[in-house]
Amino acid sequence: MTGSPHLSDEHSDSGRVRWRRFAVLTVPAVAVTAGLGIALAQGVLAASFAVSGQQFKVSASSLEGEGFAQYGGVDVNARDELIPVAVTAIREARLSNLCQSVVTTLPVIGDISLNLTAGGKTPVEASNLFVDATQLAGDAVFSNIEIGRDASTLDKGPADAQGMQDLFAQQADTVRITGLQQTAWATNAGTFKLSGLSMNVSKGKKECF
Repeated sequence: MTGSPHLSDEHSDSGRVRWRRFAVLTVPAVAVTAGLGIALAQGVLAASFAVSGQQFKVSASSLEGEGFAQYGGVDVNARDELIPVAVTAIREARLSNLCQSVVTTLPVIGDISLNLTAGGKTPVEASNLFVDATQLAGDAVFSNIEIGRDASTLDKGPADAQGMQDLFAQQADTVRITGLQQTAWATNAGTFKLSGLSMNVSKGKKECF
């Protein structure tokens, strides 16, 4: 998605802003690829690892986070191709009923699905969580949100959660998303505690959403 998020008219006295079914990729993909490609070449940005050629889906009944930041970024695959993404960074996050799925299509065999679930009884906990996404949807509530801040000046998320100078970004003290649905290229975290972890591989296409 390449459009800016659609902001609803709901504002509360506490300064919260509610977004419904919002897109997170807030700058045009072509501009991101060109600009971030230059930045990557100059060493301004560096991918922590080469991403695979497959995106994966993540869903959760709820996500609660402290220290939220979001900005344009770039991933690089093993062919050194640049992939524009929207980086969502959260300093401390808790997710309930987490589901992660990826589908691989193999010759002769067909579709093979890898499904991971956790956090059914006790929420999944993550610190310094970074998600490189191309799509995100849900019902979200932010507290003390700043929209349109320069990506190089972000200071509410994890310590390394900053983007390129002059690029669009947003940040908030806290975030709560219900009915989370997300498509991503990569996720990394300082710590990731998955209670009730279950992993399953099966034939056919079985995705989180």
